[in-house]
Amino acid sequence: MSAFSLARFLAIARKEFVQMRRERLTFAMIVGVPILQLVLFGYAINTDPRNLPTAVVDHDRSAFSRSLVQAVVNTGYFRIVAAPDAEGDAERLLERGDVQFVVVVPPGFARALQRGERPAVLVAADATDPSATGNAIAALAALGGAALRHDLDGALAPLAPAPAPIEVRVHRRYNPEGVTQFNIVPGLLGVIMTMTMVMMTAFAMTRERERGTFESLLATPATPFEVMTGKIVPYIAVGFVQATIILGAAKALFAVPMLGSLALLFGCLALYIAALLALGFTISTVARSQLQAMQMTFFFFLPSMLLSGFMFPYRGMPGWAQALGEVFPLTHFLRIVRGVLLKGNGAAETWPHVWPIAAFMLVAGAVAMLRYRRTLD
Repeated sequence: MSAFSLARFLAIARKEFVQMRRERLTFAMIVGVPILQLVLFGYAINTDPRNLPTAVVDHDRSAFSRSLVQAVVNTGYFRIVAAPDAEGDAERLLERGDVQFVVVVPPGFARALQRGERPAVLVAADATDPSATGNAIAALAALGGAALRHDLDGALAPLAPAPAPIEVRVHRRYNPEGVTQFNIVPGLLGVIMTMTMVMMTAFAMTRERERGTFESLLATPATPFEVMTGKIVPYIAVGFVQATIILGAAKALFAVPMLGSLALLFGCLALYIAALLALGFTISTVARSQLQAMQMTFFFFLPSMLLSGFMFPYRGMPGWAQALGEVFPLTHFLRIVRGVLLKGNGAAETWPHVWPIAAFMLVAGAVAMLRYRRTLD
């Protein structure tokens, strides 16, 4: 065996650098993934969300109730976005996920306060994600004694010392015990589907191209739409099997409540799987190898998981990150599955998150058919 040759070593190393330069997708992953992770973790990830959307139902409409609402806003955790007249309207906003909190000031609040009766203020919190509401609820605990401190002067000064002049009652809706599994386990359904469905479909076409069987497919009279649907439909059945296993384990192992209609959930799941498979087919028309297909799948999966609200509170992210997260179908599917299972949402509450998934599917499918080639050129 010949001795180590520096010239041969340098020649092979030079060849690898040239190959890396030619593989533009690989080079983009080397540069793009660290930048993407830095931006997302540095700017978009926030475990202490503030300015959470809040609805206020003020039945009293007094100076004291206005001071109380302002004190809630001054904590920095709440942002008043709606002021419905009826509690039922506020409840519907909470069910749809339009608001995170509902503050209800009872009628006769000022009169009861002046009599020293410690009136109770009701705060309903959407606790499906305990990490998103934990700090805000903790801020409410100290609100009772400080909210009206500046209003209780003169003859009302004796009401200011402990105990607090008002009582703040917090009702954690949909997950009263703050069980993390009730939030994570349903979300895993969407995450697992995103990872497996996109990758399997992307590999299906690139595998045929690498094995040389793609030529036989091109020789058939099948149209691009027939090829795409033929590739997608079998994997929809696979997705349903996966979903059944995940939901069964969620119920048996973690006692996740399933309050809504499973038929509605599986209908939305079929649409979600179709959207992911359409994306996977699009990736397969771009990638020339299974390695490239895996790289492109990962480049989609990483921001999708980080910006969807699965790992970190969605409303803790800055506005631009929330806008970007709305593009990913996982963001909307997480709201669907958590809403159906934990809140018992129906079709009316689910629809605002169904049509974005359908739009994503149509766009991905159209791009896939436009890029599909009936020749090897």
